Amino acid sequence: MSGAAVRLENVAFSYGETAMSFDLDVEASEIVAIMGPSGSGKSTLLNLVAGFEAPSSGRILIGGEDAAGLPPAQRPVSMVFQENNLFSHLDVARNVGLGRSPSLRLTGADRADIAAALARTGLAGKEKRLPAELSGGERQRVALARALLRDRPVLLLDEAFASLGPALRREMLELVRDLDAERRMTILMVTHHPGDARALCHRIAFVEEGRVAAVAPTAEMFSPDAPEAFRAYIGA
Repeated sequence: MSGAAVRLENVAFSYGETAMSFDLDVEASEIVAIMGPSGSGKSTLLNLVAGFEAPSSGRILIGGEDAAGLPPAQRPVSMVFQENNLFSHLDVARNVGLGRSPSLRLTGADRADIAAALARTGLAGKEKRLPAELSGGERQRVALARALLRDRPVLLLDEAFASLGPALRREMLELVRDLDAERRMTILMVTHHPGDARALCHRIAFVEEGRVAAVAPTAEMFSPDAPEAFRAYIGA
């Protein structure tokens, strides 16, 4: 599998009295950090790509195909949230299996793929544990394994590691980097942590007041030549 290009063209969305309009081009297999102040529209941008929100106008192209009208389950996208959205009454294997079948009607091949995804995310041997029996980092690994099982070319991470301590967050970033080297996914990652963007991302899209105010290579965004608003945001 390889990544798919993502393009937002004049994508308009309103949330209450807040009007947003997004334009963004992400190349296939590129990793882009979505950064900006709280309430600026970062998560809304991801939700529009995923199909959890519908724009009032504009186009969202994934792999060159217009995704308008496609429900989230049919889009070539997987998403991992800050809250891992695991079902507390289902064990690890079944939570991951939802990525393949919402009804959990799984074939032998599906179960083999679940085992492989768990092994790849360091969860082998924990298949029968409930979410409450896992650490925060392990629960996020379950959510990531479920996304991998969906086998989509675009991965969206909405502050997926924000609640983890520095060591666990670094560990998860390294895992995502390794997985990307294997699968060449396109990744859009909302984060407030400059270190996360430095460690993983090719470019940074700075979102401010409901629009993409700047996009540039990561090194440039952390240089004195970066836009003043972004430098103020990161405390430079």
